[in-house]
Formats: sequence, C-alpha cells, structure tokens
Amino acid sequence: MDGESSSSSVAISKNRKRWFHIFLYSFFVLSCQATSTILGRLYYQNGGKSKWMGSLLTIIGFPVLVLFRFFSTITQQPQTTTTATTNTNFRNLSSFTTIGSVYIGIGLLVSATCYLSSFGLLYLPVSTFSLICASQLVFTAFFSYILNSQKFTPYIVNSLFLLIISSTLLVFNNESQTAKVSKAKYAIGFLCTVAASVTNGLLLSLVQLILRKVLKRNTFSTVTEMVFYQSIVATCALLVGLFASGEWKTLAGEMKSYKLGEVSYVMTLVFTAITWQVYTIGLVGLIFESSSVFCNAISAVGLPIVPILAVVVFHDKMDGIKVISIILAIWGFLSFAYQHYLDDKDLKKNLEGVPNLPLPVSSQDKDDRDKKQQAANSERSIEIGMIPKSS
Repeated sequence: MDGESSSSSVAISKNRKRWFHIFLYSFFVLSCQATSTILGRLYYQNGGKSKWMGSLLTIIGFPVLVLFRFFSTITQQPQTTTTATTNTNFRNLSSFTTIGSVYIGIGLLVSATCYLSSFGLLYLPVSTFSLICASQLVFTAFFSYILNSQKFTPYIVNSLFLLIISSTLLVFNNESQTAKVSKAKYAIGFLCTVAASVTNGLLLSLVQLILRKVLKRNTFSTVTEMVFYQSIVATCALLVGLFASGEWKTLAGEMKSYKLGEVSYVMTLVFTAITWQVYTIGLVGLIFESSSVFCNAISAVGLPIVPILAVVVFHDKMDGIKVISIILAIWGFLSFAYQHYLDDKDLKKNLEGVPNLPLPVSSQDKDDRDKKQQAANSERSIEIGMIPKSS
C-alpha cells in the first residue's frame, strides 16, 4: 500500500509540474506574440525606416535557443541518451548534403517571410496587419492538402471560408488616410502581408513534411536544432540584404532622429528580438509538453489580442468592418482548432488500442515511446511558430 501511495504521489507531482510548464509556455506565446508585434510597429512609428532591420529583429535573437536547450537537457537527463542514439542513427540514414539543403532552403524561406512582413508593419495599422496574418491558416491548410494529404472536413472548410471573408473585408476598409501613408504604399503593405501569410503557410507545411519524411523524427532536439540552424541561414541572408541595400549606413542617423530617444531606440530593438525568441521557446515547449494541436490553438487565440492592444497603444481606428473581421477570425480559429482536437482525440483512441503503448502523460514519458508510437505521432500536424508568424 505504501508503495502504491508513493507512486501515486510521484505521478501527481509530475502531472502538476507538467501543467505548470504548459501554463508558463502558454503565457510566453500569448504575451510575446502580441508584445513583439506591437514593438515592431513601435519601431516604424517613431522613426524607424529600415525594412531589413525590422526583418532581422524577428530572427537575430536565435542564440537564446542554445541556452533554452542547455537548461532543458540538464533537467531532462534521460533524453540525452535517447538524443545521442537517435542522432547517431540519423547520421547513418541521411547525408549531410540533404540536411544542409533542407536547412538552407527553409532558412531562405523564413528570411523572405520576415522581409515581406516588414512591409506590412511599415505601411499598415498593426490591427489590420494582424488580422491579415490570420489568413495564414488558410494557406497552411491548402499547402498541407497538397504536401501532407490534409483532409478538408466540414470544420476545416468552415474555418477557411470565415478566414477568407475576414481578410477580404479589410480590402473595403479605407484606412490609408488614417495610417498616414499613400494608397499605393497601403496597397503594397496589404499585398506583402498576404504574400507573407502565403509563404508562412508553405513554411509550416514544409516543416511538417520534413520532420515526417526527411528527418523522420519528432523529438525535442530535432525541432530545436532545425529552428536553430534555419535561423542562422535566415539571419545571414537578412544581414546580406541589409549591407547590400546600403540601409546599414542610415542606422546611425535613424537612431539619433528616433522620436523616443537613442536609448529607447536600442531598447526597442533589443526587446523586439528577445520577445520573438521567447515566443519561439513557448511554441517549442507547448509542442513537447502537450501537443502541436494545443500549441496551434494557443497561438491562434493570441492573434486577435493584437488588434485590441493596437487600439490602446496606437489608437488604431476600430470601425464596424474591423470588428466583424475580428469576430469572423476568432470563429474561424475556433473551428480550425476544434477539428485538430478531434483528430488528436482519434489518434489517442487508436494508440490506446495498441498493446503496451501507454499514452504519454508527461515529458519524461515521451522518452519511453517505442518506434511504433513515434510513427503514429509523427503524423500530427506540426505547425511550429518558431518562425515568426506575424513578424
């Protein structure tokens, strides 16, 4: 009896710790997604003009991931052995050229997404920018249908329809005068934000495909390494763009003329970079403490927060069209997340029918999965925001 009581208390303690981690990572995602977007707009609104610098801020904080992985490895020692073993097997199965090509390709796509998003933050009100970014779920579903055999269920179709209508309504919202930019620049910002949503949707689908077909693993170290290396490539690409365009020459003058002062200029850049990486850490943590479905749902819930904060911070105009757009976007998110909840529930039922394959209840339990359960879990929709979703 004492043994059963002791094991029960240990299980309860582990479960509480796991839910504390889930709460903490959810807070990272919700708070930093909104904060980083607001800070990105603050940079442009107070005198920042460099689109390359704005793009670089979303990626350049990636060294934070090294510290995150280091401390995670210390607290999860059993995973070190598993990671070392899988790394050895991976090297035997895949060539360095293949992996390098994957990281370079994904990194360049990340840099293109960040650069396109910078036009949106420069020319659009941040509330409009955030609502347009919501359309990335439409493109994610479309590319997942092509690349990952995503099924279009009634809930998915309903979600796509609502999100398309939500973004389309913004076309008829004449905000160019309120945003203090010409109609041409407003149109450029709108189109570039839509293009960024397209590339981001493609990126998420490719990441899922790569983890399932190329890397063939869904472990903590695999995802962390993938984000780290693709961030290096994206950072190098954006730095080349910054120096090749000549914008680096204007940064000193930009800092001196910044409306909030030179110190505020530096602090804005630093905190923007840090918050984007904390957001990334939150996404990675949610995937491995819970599931990619829950991670996607939390990230989706965070997007409508940005337009509300934009009204308070930047006094963005919140007219009837934008309110309807927000409502439709939230409705579409809930429909999308509910379908993934149903898919995850069906997956768990299938796994429960397999003998000797208990479902994981904590991060340490995941280390004890056998190959059959890993293959089943790899079919999940792994939509990671480690790459900035609305940078």
